[in-house]
Amino acid sequence: MNVIVTGGLGFIGSNFIELLLEKTDWVIHCIDNETYAADLNFKESLKKNRRVTLHHVDISNFKDLSVSNIDYIINFAAESHVDNSIEDPEPFINTNIVGTFNLLKYARKNNVKKFIHVSTDEVYGAIEKNETERQSFKEIDILNPSSVYSSSKAASDLIVNSFFKTYNIHTCITRCCNNYGPRQNKEKFLPKLIRNILTNQPIPVYGKGDNIREWIYVKDHCEAVLNVVKNGRAGEIYNIGTGYLLSNISLVYRVLFFLKKSEELIEFVEDRKGHDFKYHINSSKIRQEMNWQPKINFIYGLKQTIDFYKNVL
Repeated sequence: MNVIVTGGLGFIGSNFIELLLEKTDWVIHCIDNETYAADLNFKESLKKNRRVTLHHVDISNFKDLSVSNIDYIINFAAESHVDNSIEDPEPFINTNIVGTFNLLKYARKNNVKKFIHVSTDEVYGAIEKNETERQSFKEIDILNPSSVYSSSKAASDLIVNSFFKTYNIHTCITRCCNNYGPRQNKEKFLPKLIRNILTNQPIPVYGKGDNIREWIYVKDHCEAVLNVVKNGRAGEIYNIGTGYLLSNISLVYRVLFFLKKSEELIEFVEDRKGHDFKYHINSSKIRQEMNWQPKINFIYGLKQTIDFYKNVL
């Protein structure tokens, strides 16, 4: 089996390639534009593996790849930081929408057997603080994104679905909750939180810190995606979640406790523009169809994550 993994040097993509190397004998083409989010140490490790070929490619620009006989494309490539999308939306449109379209054109032209598009729970929008009827989002719910980031991902989801319906390409879309774990870029909330605490720097927390997110360890997410690659039904969408919900301020308290540091480091700052209150998805579909379950307990995963960042500071 020959597969393309886009964004393969990024946080989730790199963990997915590790999983493929561990659990399959597939030949892997790792495509990455090597932006600030790429892990270049991981790149060096891949150079030693005969099953992996590295391609420095910008998916928003390429017309064709010099790669043939590809069976599957698993698309992790994305601009994903909401704050960055507020400051400069254009890269999000180029990578997340145009890039996905380019990959789909490639898949159609080269008769790729499966196209797996890794999306986000943020495309559904938020469950508001005063909303009592809705408990979680299902795959059939209407998309209502708030940020340029989530809007660009929602747009790419719709384009992927259109290629299934129009050109009969075997596509699947996955929508996952917040990931945490090793190799996440330092700009993200949890790595930044850990780094600031370890260096006794102020911890910026938006608003009152009461915004709620659902958390999954990155390796559990990757296991779920691999399940979808192997067993996902054409044209289907699969939510990937744990049901483990935590407010931002509660997460801060947990990390402070682990690192035995004072709550005096917390610094509440002006809230993010359009800050969604709560994300929570219903992942019963993938659990029932594929017998998938998350394996990593949050506290154990958090300890593993903290230990990783301790070693890379």
